[in-house]
Amino acid sequence: MNTIIQPTIAALPPLPPPPSSSFPQNPFSLSNPKPSLRPSLSLSLSPPSSSNPKLKPQLLLNFTALPPSQSLPTQKPLLPLTPPNGSDQTHFFFHHLLNLLRLSARHGDHELARAVHASILKLEEDNHLGNALISAYLKLGLVPDAYRIFQSLSCPNVVSFTTLVSGFSKAGREDEAVELFFGMRNSGIDPNEFSFVAVLTACIRILELDLGLQVHALAVKMGYLDCVFVSNALMSLYGKCSCLDYVLKLFDHLPERDIASWNTVMSSLVKEFRYAEAFELFRELWRTEGFGIDRFTVSTLLTACTGSSAFRAGKLIHAHAIKIGLEANLSVTNALIRFYAACGSVNGVKSLFERMPVRDVITWTEMITAYMEVGLVDLAIEMFDNMPERNPVSYNALLAGFCRNGEGLRAFDLFTKMLEEGMEMTDFTLTSVVNACGLIMDCKTSEQIHVFLIKFGFGSNACIEAALLDMCTRCGRMADAKKMLLRWPAEQDRSVILTSIIGGYARNGQLDEAISLFNLNQSEGRMDMDEVSSTSLLGLCGTIGFHELGKQIHCHAFKRGFLTDVGVGNATISMYTKCWNMEDGVKLFNMMPTHDVVSWNGLLAGYLLHRQGDEALAFWSKMERTGIKPDKITFVLIISAYRHTNSNLVDNCRSLFLSMKTVYGIEPTSEHFASFIAVLGYWGLLDEAEEIICKMPFEPEVSVWRALLDSCRLRMNTTVGKRVVKRILSMEPKDPSSYILVSNLYSASGRWHCSEMVRDKMRKKGFRKHPGQSWIIHNKKIHPFYARDKSHPQAKDIYSGLEILILECLKAGYVPDTSFVLQEVEEHQKKDFLYYHSAKLAATYGLLTSKPGKPVRIVKNILLCGDCHTFLKYMSIVTRRTIYVRDASGVHYFSSGQCSCKDYW
Repeated sequence: MNTIIQPTIAALPPLPPPPSSSFPQNPFSLSNPKPSLRPSLSLSLSPPSSSNPKLKPQLLLNFTALPPSQSLPTQKPLLPLTPPNGSDQTHFFFHHLLNLLRLSARHGDHELARAVHASILKLEEDNHLGNALISAYLKLGLVPDAYRIFQSLSCPNVVSFTTLVSGFSKAGREDEAVELFFGMRNSGIDPNEFSFVAVLTACIRILELDLGLQVHALAVKMGYLDCVFVSNALMSLYGKCSCLDYVLKLFDHLPERDIASWNTVMSSLVKEFRYAEAFELFRELWRTEGFGIDRFTVSTLLTACTGSSAFRAGKLIHAHAIKIGLEANLSVTNALIRFYAACGSVNGVKSLFERMPVRDVITWTEMITAYMEVGLVDLAIEMFDNMPERNPVSYNALLAGFCRNGEGLRAFDLFTKMLEEGMEMTDFTLTSVVNACGLIMDCKTSEQIHVFLIKFGFGSNACIEAALLDMCTRCGRMADAKKMLLRWPAEQDRSVILTSIIGGYARNGQLDEAISLFNLNQSEGRMDMDEVSSTSLLGLCGTIGFHELGKQIHCHAFKRGFLTDVGVGNATISMYTKCWNMEDGVKLFNMMPTHDVVSWNGLLAGYLLHRQGDEALAFWSKMERTGIKPDKITFVLIISAYRHTNSNLVDNCRSLFLSMKTVYGIEPTSEHFASFIAVLGYWGLLDEAEEIICKMPFEPEVSVWRALLDSCRLRMNTTVGKRVVKRILSMEPKDPSSYILVSNLYSASGRWHCSEMVRDKMRKKGFRKHPGQSWIIHNKKIHPFYARDKSHPQAKDIYSGLEILILECLKAGYVPDTSFVLQEVEEHQKKDFLYYHSAKLAATYGLLTSKPGKPVRIVKNILLCGDCHTFLKYMSIVTRRTIYVRDASGVHYFSSGQCSCKDYW
């Protein structure tokens, strides 16, 4: 037997046992049917008029409502009796009954269907009429009535069975459909091609692959595999079950294909992210087949264009859809909205929406998602408020959009509203609200949500449990996260949650715990390094500056073929640029087979981190030439690049900022304004920067004022700084870094009293300054240091070495800058405090443990203070070593007494 997958009946699992009787027992029987609308139908056929013998007989329908207590006769079979054969009137009568049943189904007229049913009761049983009645009731959604008709048939045929199997499959009663199909087989009736399609529909809906394989074997045995409808249904099942090889083999062996065959294969390829093959298949269809494409083809190709960022191809498909008259089709337009949203074209999305003659809930939901994708949160909310009807998917789209845009509080408020309205809670809903708690980073709120999910039994869901663990790490609840890890079932994959808790340790400054947990689970083989965990761990290596481990994970990803995954490639680029290795970051970018906007943004961010503004702008020009659509993050990076150029290009920066909306269709956000203000401040245009903030089209967030205040600190401009301080303090931001900036400005200008007042206000509000920490990696271990820290095992050697370095630097001209010490203490005490800052301790340890001539690499979690910056410049002179420090502003290269930041950071 030559088949596609060559299944054999003997090798397959046994068929389900037959029902207890020839047919399944009636699960729909109405013990007390409600005959509130039991019309009696009197049918009379008027004979042809003698005056006009050509006049056709007329069918007279008289509807008389029966009283509720009166029911249809039960002593007769539900299907009536055959009129005399050979009569023209009989044929005419049957024809009209069938037409009336079709009419009732087309117009959703239940009364008409029941009236025709009542008239059929007077006739002898006829399978043709019975099957038509079953079909009509199914189309009207009256599944119990259809099943009662089926049960009343004395000899149901293959059409009777197939019609009801199909109806059960489409009505969500897949198990009954399968049981009925095998009941037909047990009764000796062979299925036809439509029977196979009907039962495969049930398999598709419940993703029953094993049963589908049995049906496939039966179709081969009975010779129905050459039927295009049966093969299409089988390909659809295999595609839904991710058995792409089976789909392709079936397609290759089809003797004839229709457009549904091509659509099924293309959608299966797209589902598996094999976009290039889907496009190639479409080109083959275009070259070889005589029939045209339909709405499913267009929608599938647009999904492929969206997933592969093939924006030019998508626009060509849109043009073709217009040409063949499909643009107005609802499913095509919804796919176009999704496509243009991925392009970042807000105007294109809005134009499509406004031109649509008909919209459904999917359309409105796609618009919400589109606006959220480009950061237009308020427009997304307005779209949601204007929806004529909403479903759980609409709410989930808004909820996920809030999370995507960092609006944790709004997401939490929406979730509360959904609970109050009794909205259905899906796994997606609950995962989103858990992510929202992670964004809020409030310990109490996270505990409340945690208790809520456990109380209602959702905590046992593996996806939600993993999200809960990640939430705990983001809210600083590492002890709870560790308990969840220990309780995780041994039979379930632990890779995702291990990745999450490792990242949590790193996020909470527990770097040793992060690396130890990774090494332990990797050595014991409990951590499967797939694309997701590779991406996450590469991000961790970049965050902590663990270049050696990052290279190892890169090699692992290369051997496993993960670098074809654009997400893994992007994470690897980011890792190298954060680990002081721009060269390998650029090299990897050039080797990647495909790029998305995140790839370009990643390398742009690398150039910015290394303060290479001119290289970033050159790279931006290259990005424009390739046609990659920039997003809002791209513009934050490019605007910021003008701060690090070798010459003043503020005019170019202004032009770019103004062109964001007019040329690229991206509305500037507070983040863009903050970047632009930072550029103006860096080049000394503080008054212009302040004026722009005052003229912003919306209320500026504290981040915008903070950018101006930081510029005042760099330029030591206390005049503008005083005004900005008042603005920031009046807004009462929840971010303690704003208060620290204000305090530093006061202290740098010698206003100790004002600085202490700000610190006191922080204490009263419960804000704590994030402690400054520096670390260095040696022998695959992280060595962290705090100011005046003596906890390191080699503290004695480190302090002795640092004292020698201080003396050498003082001889070379180093003068401690005590203005950075906020305490009102004696001058010699201030110097003693400065000498043992964390960056100096880490640098000394690096000198002691690294080979002569090798650079020293340090990571600091906050900005490098001015005195440490000065000290490290002198340290590079006296030791003749290059010192790399990555702080919150970027990378500092100290060499021969100079720094790459030009003393502005």
